[in-house]
Amino acid sequence: MVAAAADGNKATSPLVALLAGGVAGGVEAACTYPFEFAKTRVQLYGHEGLRNPFAVVARVARQEGLGALYKGCSTMIVGSIGKDAVRFMMFDSIRSIFEDPVTHRLGTAQSIASGMLAGVVASTIVVTPTERIKTALIDDARTARRFRSPWHCVAVLYREQGLRGALYSGYVTTTLKQIGTTGFRLGTYSAIKDWERSKGIRADGALISFANGAVAGTVTTLATQPFDTVKTKAQQARRTGTMESVRAIMAEDGVRGFWRGTVMRLGRTVLAGGILFTANEEATKVLKVILG
Repeated sequence: MVAAAADGNKATSPLVALLAGGVAGGVEAACTYPFEFAKTRVQLYGHEGLRNPFAVVARVARQEGLGALYKGCSTMIVGSIGKDAVRFMMFDSIRSIFEDPVTHRLGTAQSIASGMLAGVVASTIVVTPTERIKTALIDDARTARRFRSPWHCVAVLYREQGLRGALYSGYVTTTLKQIGTTGFRLGTYSAIKDWERSKGIRADGALISFANGAVAGTVTTLATQPFDTVKTKAQQARRTGTMESVRAIMAEDGVRGFWRGTVMRLGRTVLAGGILFTANEEATKVLKVILG
């Protein structure tokens, strides 16, 4: 998908897809983390009715210090490197099974289905554990402040809740979110690139990649926000079940509560989508030169 799009119809090796995806994920996470922090705070606490992500970021920086905005950032960067390395590699591998051997293109439905399968793998291996720890750290920073570091957080939660509670709390909703996120994001991006190539549009420039990624990020956010909201609620420091989280959201805000934090997440995912795919395409080009 992504790799092939950057280089015409030439296939990309799994190693290049893995490394380029990891680079892209790390760059994207580091650049956009304050928006992720703001989104998580709003989903957990509502944050005094604020809807503007910049206002939330400014208030937290003023009241808690600039460093508070990066609480849990290292966990997310590590998770994003692993997540996007796995996602891009798995997507390219799965896509290669279904694509046309001559044109190297897929239908939109096949692109989305390939992304969904890649999302299941990424959620199981990387995303759920890192999202659980990131959310617990952000929650703890506002409440008990028990955790000294990500590793200390894992150790404390493991003692209190066991392996499943420490790392896989919220697995179902995280996986459902990843199925939707990866399917819509990679599928939409792939479909846009295939359409551009079919119309003779040069689709491998950095600006085009950024714009396509931003569109894919917007579609993804609007389609998967309820899963993200329930996942965040289920992964706070205090162990909370999925259905308990659903009931709590309904009690607090009704149905619209499932889209709590949408503006915050859009602020991040539109930018993140552009950064992610641009970084992936550029990293792929460099790695192909280095690795041959």
